[in-house]
Amino acid sequence: MKDPNGSLYRRCRGVIGDAVGHLSADDGFAMASHVALSALMSVFPFLIFVAALASFFGEADLADRVANLLFEAWPADVAGPITADVRNVLGQQQRGLLTISIVVTIFLASNGVEAVRTALNRAYRVSDTRNFIFLRLQSIVFVIVGAVASLSLAFLGVLGPLIFNWLVAHFPAVAPYATTFTVVRLGITSAALAVVLVAAHLWLPAGRPPILRLWPGIVTTLALWLIATWAFSFYLQRFANYAAYYAGLASVVTAIFFMYLIALIMIFGAELNASLARQDRPRP
Repeated sequence: MKDPNGSLYRRCRGVIGDAVGHLSADDGFAMASHVALSALMSVFPFLIFVAALASFFGEADLADRVANLLFEAWPADVAGPITADVRNVLGQQQRGLLTISIVVTIFLASNGVEAVRTALNRAYRVSDTRNFIFLRLQSIVFVIVGAVASLSLAFLGVLGPLIFNWLVAHFPAVAPYATTFTVVRLGITSAALAVVLVAAHLWLPAGRPPILRLWPGIVTTLALWLIATWAFSFYLQRFANYAAYYAGLASVVTAIFFMYLIALIMIFGAELNASLARQDRPRP
């Protein structure tokens, strides 16, 4: 009689080994560097666009809340210096952003989306023959939708505490559940991150496994992101001393290293999906 646990263990080991092997063969480590650098360079244009959009709707303060929301899941040692720089940028008067300069800003922000697309195409081993203009327009749509979603989440972040305070004033029994309310708020942020990840796997690459086969890589990515965030924060607090090596560039190097880990995990999730698809493919 066959041991089902042993068979499951061998299958998991084979899938993970195949995913790691293809991660190296598909230049996943180099692509993670590309995604990390492109994403970091896209953060400021994206937030400038968000600031312009928020000002257009008469809610300039929401841009600062979007920045806090964007870096909320980052380790404090990484997010602190970057958030301070973002606030300096958003605090300046941005004249003319709703004219031709906003087009340049959106284009620069879309480069991060293009980097993710290239990484996913490599992982799923597909060649993208779609029209360049279509791909760039798709990336721009991702940026605009992401900006609107960020503003919506930021607005909920402002409105949520007001609603909770109103409930406490009228229903005092709700007051002990403040921690639960905070957990729910973080859960909504995590759900939004999951939606973005699912959208990236669905629409960015030129080819992918069926939609129901994407969940193992996506769940693995989210779980490893949480572990990596905790581990990197612990590493920075206990062992790392980037200031001794990089001086004034320490905050930038720390952010790039963290985003490199995040990008590498995302690419590994795609490689895991591709590996499962290869394992399930009928063999001659």
